[in-house]
Amino acid sequence: MVAIAARWISGAVVIIGIGLFTWLYVWPPQILRTGSNYTAKIVCSNVFVAGRDPETVLAEDVQAPGNPLLRLMRVEVDRSEGTVRAGLFGLLGDGLAVYRQGTGCAAVPDGDIASAKMHMTTAGNDQVDGQKLIVSEDLALSALLDDPAITGPGMRAVVVLRNGRIIGERYGHDSHADQPLLGWSMTKTLTAALIGTLVRESRLSVKDAGLLPQWEDDTRAEITIANLLAMESGLAFNEEYGTVTDVTRMFYLAPDMVSVPANQPLVAQPGKEFSYSSGSSILLSWLWQNSFDNPQAALVWPEQALFGPLGMSSAVLETDAAGTFVGASNLYASARDWVRFGQLLLHDGVWHGERILPEGWVTWMREPTEASDGEYGRGLWLHGPRVNEPEEKDPDIGYDIPADAFWMLGHDGQSLAVIPSRNLVILRMGLTPSKHGYKPQALVEAVIKVIDQAA
Repeated sequence: MVAIAARWISGAVVIIGIGLFTWLYVWPPQILRTGSNYTAKIVCSNVFVAGRDPETVLAEDVQAPGNPLLRLMRVEVDRSEGTVRAGLFGLLGDGLAVYRQGTGCAAVPDGDIASAKMHMTTAGNDQVDGQKLIVSEDLALSALLDDPAITGPGMRAVVVLRNGRIIGERYGHDSHADQPLLGWSMTKTLTAALIGTLVRESRLSVKDAGLLPQWEDDTRAEITIANLLAMESGLAFNEEYGTVTDVTRMFYLAPDMVSVPANQPLVAQPGKEFSYSSGSSILLSWLWQNSFDNPQAALVWPEQALFGPLGMSSAVLETDAAGTFVGASNLYASARDWVRFGQLLLHDGVWHGERILPEGWVTWMREPTEASDGEYGRGLWLHGPRVNEPEEKDPDIGYDIPADAFWMLGHDGQSLAVIPSRNLVILRMGLTPSKHGYKPQALVEAVIKVIDQAA
């Protein structure tokens, strides 16, 4: 009887196991699909845009930060088709991403590769700035940047630009000066700049309202472009990561990302409450692209308006599978090209004497908004990253940083500080989860101290 019972239990376990596997394979839950599409997208961009080894990316970028689900992901790269497939043990989750020339990689949660491949561009810019950044390394600064405690764990690039010259730079073990690096939410600042180029062209106004057809009959019609730039739209949007929320559904489950924030309800009066939202930046991308009658003209606008004039030859701003630029997070550019953009901000939108952004646009971007209680402007932070600090505490307390500093900040340790009073741009990029407690304010303070001592 014992043997019969054991065989019955074993058989039941096998049947349950097969049933569970079949269920996960045919109807994978959203959390599994999210993880699989995230894995496919990250590997795709780093392989086809940044030129990295897929297994290294899987191990370091996807699995190393510690999410238990992602640790079980496996990938398959098809270089001839430009696709990456990912799943739990390589089987479950059906993650898919595809590469398109000029517009990088997109997650393809609906599996429609053909549609996603339609959104590409081969157009270059005949007006590319050919002026190289001058490298003139400061010896005292060089010693500082050799200190891993200053540059932080997982550092991939540090570049210090002063008076338009690189006076110090360092790269991590798997990075180099020409390698495109993901800025994550630093991309939001670039989106604000792109809006500026179209304000200058009189295609858009920051006062524009009635932005979407589905908003016409309710209070959402009051939302302006300025509200979206300032993260004070009043739209509900859950920006929490690690599970299935508004932001992860938008990035990894929605082929047309704008559909998520566009259909969110209003939870506050526009202009009255600050709520950081990647959905706002996706809405802005969709809006500025739709100011063009020709979708292809919109696809080449970042190159024509910013990347070409600034000489950002490595820059790739990715679109989603429906062709909307992922202006919340998906700009890849080399560290030197990121500081080129920082230099544009430093000089209020002027590059080598040529005005790129409207006069006063960057001043307006850095103007603290009342709704954010002085923390945020319009696409720019007015302090360094918080990194585990409570909301009520100033994250720059304890660091000697000039009052005129403003910041571009991104997930996992991306930061660019612009300090007009020192004619200084300081970039720090890496894979540095907040659990490490690293704050680039220490780097900025130390760099300024070295410069001031040499003066």
